Amino acid sequence: MAMNKKALALLSIGHLVTDLNSGALPILLPFFKESLNLSYTMAGVIFLFGNLTSSVIQPAFGYFSDKHPRGWILPLAPVIACFGMAATGLISTYPLLILAVMASGLGVAGFHPEGYKTAHFFTGEKKATGMSIFGVGGNLGYALGPIWGITLVTSFGMKGTLGMVLPGILMAAIFFFSFSWLTAPLYSASTQTKREIEQSPFKKEWKSLFFLIGAVIMRSWTQLGLVTFIPFYYIDYLKGDPLYAGTLVSTFMMAGVVGTLVGAPLADRWGYKKFLSISMLLTVPLLLLFYKSTGFIVFIVLGIAGMILISSFTVTVVMAQALLPQNLGMASGLMVGFAVGTGGIGVTLLGAIADHWGVPMAMRSILLLPCIGYGLILLIKYPPQKAE
Repeated sequence: MAMNKKALALLSIGHLVTDLNSGALPILLPFFKESLNLSYTMAGVIFLFGNLTSSVIQPAFGYFSDKHPRGWILPLAPVIACFGMAATGLISTYPLLILAVMASGLGVAGFHPEGYKTAHFFTGEKKATGMSIFGVGGNLGYALGPIWGITLVTSFGMKGTLGMVLPGILMAAIFFFSFSWLTAPLYSASTQTKREIEQSPFKKEWKSLFFLIGAVIMRSWTQLGLVTFIPFYYIDYLKGDPLYAGTLVSTFMMAGVVGTLVGAPLADRWGYKKFLSISMLLTVPLLLLFYKSTGFIVFIVLGIAGMILISSFTVTVVMAQALLPQNLGMASGLMVGFAVGTGGIGVTLLGAIADHWGVPMAMRSILLLPCIGYGLILLIKYPPQKAE
């Protein structure tokens, strides 16, 4: 099947709308902390529960998706994600705030396995390149989320989060009118493709998948640690402009969008494992340079770091789908959900470090993570071997 850019672009827009909410959460944490008088650890717990529901449980959604396609999740999930985040600014108690964040997370978790599985049938032969079109929507959502969230809150106060619901409603309507042709491959149009997947000559590589998950956890922990603690560092520690912190985070994530689009064709050409290892290794000196930089150089260095670190995002999804060829939804959920969410759990640990030793120490601790990730990548056996 040739690459269907129209379908991938539509799925990518839905991905963007869904992940706007995940991208907005870190920049809103300092405002939740101030309005509810929370500690850094309590703020980290909000992020933890957000990641548990939006990411860690994604393999469960993927498992049920592999059992039977659930295309109706595509229009429903963005609405749930946006409604949950829209409610956070209206809540005055800590438990209810966590519940609202969890509700938003469930919408995010429902969309990703079904979205990546649907996108798989439209990518054609260049898997990483095709998947990058879908994946870049999520990266763009993460990148625009901080600016979108900070703009709503600084312009309209905490009640401004209500504006988060508008993109979700619009996206649901678009998916509704495109539902029949967009989800056709899941049900009938790609019967031959699905048969090829079910009868794949490649065996499942659980050990290599385990190391790949570990590497993605380190990449995710690095990424989420930066987007979470850059606002704390510039807003709380340096008493700087919140808009400056939001712009810095968006620069990091926007560069990741560029990296995803540029990196995927290179990965198709060079090989996925080689590309993944290079991107992880180069992140280390760039982060070290970021910590030492000042002024406008901070934006340049952080942007390059984001571009290289995040460039392998869709590459790891394609690798996981190759390692689990009979379980596309599960593979997608493990990569985009469980591994990313488990990395997010590390943000809670960084919060504890910040409480005991300060925000700068938490920022410096992030430097160790891509080093561990690189070591795990070396243990992966890829490409997978054919079953005997």
